[in-house]
Amino acid sequence: MSKLTLTIRATLLAGGATLVCGPALAQQASSDPAAATPANTAPANQTAEAAQNAAEPRTPPGAQPPADDGAQMADIIVTGNTSGKRTLFNSSSNVTLASAADIARKAPRSVAETLELVPGVFVEGTAGPISNNYSVRGLRGGSQAFITLEEDGMPILYGGGGADFYFQQDITTARLEAVEGGTSGVLAPNGAGATINFISLKPSYDKAVASARFTGASYGDLRTDAYFSAPIANNLAFSVGGYVQSQKGVRDTPFSFEGYNVKAMLEKRFDDGGTIRLTYKRIDQHNPYYADMPFKVSSNGDISSIPGLDLKTGDVGGRYFTNFNVPDSPATGNSLRSFRSTTGVRVKADTYRIDIDKPVSDHVSVFAHVRYLDGYYDFNGIFPGSGAGTAGLTSAQDYLNPAVSPLNSVSVGGVPYFTAAAAAFPGTAQYGLRDIQTGAVIPASNTAALAALNGNGLLQQTVLNHQTLSTKDFGSNFGVKWDASSGAIDNSLTIGAMFYNVRRKNDQSAVATVINDVTSNSHVYDLVALGAGGNVLGSLTNSGMVNYGNWGQGIFQDQVNSINGYFNDELKIGDKLHIDFGARFEHQHVGVAIGTEAQTPAPVPPGTPGLVQNVGSTFSGQYTRTSASFDKAAYTGGINYELTDHVSLYARGAYGFQTNGGDTGGTHKPTGLTLYEGGVRLRWPGFNASVIGFRTEINDLSYQIINPDNPSVQTNALADSRTNGVQVDADIHPISFFSLGVSGVYQDPKLTNLTFSAPIAGNYNGNTPERTPKKLLTVTPSFVLPGGLGEIYGRWKYIGKIFADAGNGVSLPDYSVFSVGASVNVTERFNINVSVDNLTDTKGFTEGNPRQGQTQTIVNGYFYGRAIYGRNAIVSATIKL
Repeated sequence: MSKLTLTIRATLLAGGATLVCGPALAQQASSDPAAATPANTAPANQTAEAAQNAAEPRTPPGAQPPADDGAQMADIIVTGNTSGKRTLFNSSSNVTLASAADIARKAPRSVAETLELVPGVFVEGTAGPISNNYSVRGLRGGSQAFITLEEDGMPILYGGGGADFYFQQDITTARLEAVEGGTSGVLAPNGAGATINFISLKPSYDKAVASARFTGASYGDLRTDAYFSAPIANNLAFSVGGYVQSQKGVRDTPFSFEGYNVKAMLEKRFDDGGTIRLTYKRIDQHNPYYADMPFKVSSNGDISSIPGLDLKTGDVGGRYFTNFNVPDSPATGNSLRSFRSTTGVRVKADTYRIDIDKPVSDHVSVFAHVRYLDGYYDFNGIFPGSGAGTAGLTSAQDYLNPAVSPLNSVSVGGVPYFTAAAAAFPGTAQYGLRDIQTGAVIPASNTAALAALNGNGLLQQTVLNHQTLSTKDFGSNFGVKWDASSGAIDNSLTIGAMFYNVRRKNDQSAVATVINDVTSNSHVYDLVALGAGGNVLGSLTNSGMVNYGNWGQGIFQDQVNSINGYFNDELKIGDKLHIDFGARFEHQHVGVAIGTEAQTPAPVPPGTPGLVQNVGSTFSGQYTRTSASFDKAAYTGGINYELTDHVSLYARGAYGFQTNGGDTGGTHKPTGLTLYEGGVRLRWPGFNASVIGFRTEINDLSYQIINPDNPSVQTNALADSRTNGVQVDADIHPISFFSLGVSGVYQDPKLTNLTFSAPIAGNYNGNTPERTPKKLLTVTPSFVLPGGLGEIYGRWKYIGKIFADAGNGVSLPDYSVFSVGASVNVTERFNINVSVDNLTDTKGFTEGNPRQGQTQTIVNGYFYGRAIYGRNAIVSATIKL
């Protein structure tokens, strides 16, 4: 896939210590002024961890950042580089740096929104705190492929996708570093598009330090962060930090979702500069989740809310989704599987780490980094419009009319739905809706009540998607670094190896569909047969559930063993020329056990109401086992030349890949990604900028989709694409009290081929990949208040038009979001930060309904999609003790 990117930003090339520097946010920045000087290099060791130990801050939020004198481009880069000597100015990679102050100014509502600090990354942040989608440099949206999230230089998950389930930035996060393309695909698995590294505060050896932050949101979220670090003995220190929270979520909900996250470190520092650090992290939290909702489309194409369901704040989920006992295959060990919206997305994980960096001589050092994540999540998400799509969105009157009801598509033992209903309930005079909680019945004859239902008279079909996934992910990265100098030549060679073992168990059985109305906190209805006197003869549905097993039996277990060898060499010739090159070879063995489907669907438990008397696609209790091995190499080379003290040029080429593991579709070979880029960097006091052109090429990008023609069977898609783009970043600080950051991307991605494992009609060649904008632009002005009082800042974010589907059948309009904020230093130790997002309450849409297929359409003036949140605010108070 190729892509063109244009970005202008005042932060990146300024060294990124702060995108917009100001005393107010400095109190939260937690940066070490010494880290901005080229002389502050790490002892010889590996990459991120090595330079981290020497260059990263060891104090909690509160230290002043370095002055914005144009020297910030001399910041040492620890992500995507191995020498510990490369800066933003002389790097041959596209690097982004963002401090804790930048993150606070962004005030992200999720981890994914933090990634918007990285130019070229498009974020679909509408799912809630977790499980959002993000893509980079023109790659297809709707996933997290080719991007790996790291914490302190190690991938949170080997596969990359799903990492935001197990990580949330908090007061212990010191800064973010990102590398797009280049060495990212060599120094990390599954990060060919980008590596996003969240770097933690390190324990304090000098004195006890502590800080706390209290955060509240206009939508009801409450959170308390705390951090404490102190020396234990000479060259031995510890830290502990994290948060507790209660989330209501940005959309209307009657529920609260509680949780906590805690991280503890114990570090020993040696006289030669080496360190050994032990880390333990525990996360246990519930999260809200938002999927699609229906929208109304006028004849002129304007998208608006359906009456009763505000697209900016509404959520069809609520108390009626508190608990469903869904019939399941007895072979799973449960004849009934509970779906609970009160659980939301429950995430639990323990992560254990050991990091060792040790020089063995003046020129040689060794490193070893090992982490083990034992994680589990229980996903209870509702998906309106899935499976049935827009065909299931129609009037309540139509639902009760056997001649036109969308339930005609449901077969009961090979018999049409209402034919089965008539046979099951002789004497039926008409049908009606029965509220599953109140028991109130509305007969088909009461057309006025049906037409007035929630002010819109509509019903829809909503999928109860219940998935549990346990993950045991072991990762290690170890090796040696050798530094050598001779005359004008300075060389740093790193040779290392990685080993990953990942074991997963997935259960997505008992996925059912219910009938509900179209409103916030919607009601779920049973379809009932009524006699001539209006008496209920029986229920066609089971607590609103129409049928079961809609997305297949969804059971598999897989295991991945990955062995990697890599090297990266960074060479400096004279004072101006920098050359680096590296490669990684990975041998991956994938084994997957796929739960087989029984030839005869299992019956529902005795006494289960409803016409459907089997659980649909049924796990047989047996597995089909398959395995495969793949060998793949990633490689890259780059060059940077400092033309003057103010101008440098760089160029790079890279080939990387994404491993695709195993699932219910079997094993999948890795997907290759080719990237070319080159650009110019400029630096003067008060001004830093870069202009980068790039091209992205991808072949056989593999992903699974729901095929509306047979929703119970996942269909595999293979896509090729090409993107050309240009990216510009600039940081402008013309006067002491004002700065301006601008970042933007223009890219032109095109599909060159798209094939499916099961035929899906449509024309795709030359189309824009789904959920991929061509234009992204962010402008961030900041005004520093006098006397170190703080700053006032704003943000204008522009997202260009996207297509909801690969067939380019539904176009979602461009939109702009305005945000404002202020950071006030009440005292030297007490700061208040206020952020108001979407100030103008604009409408914006990030996707259509991916479960409607690759050729989406607007039907009867309606379609399903996701919308951005309306106006909302966050207030935080930070205390440094």
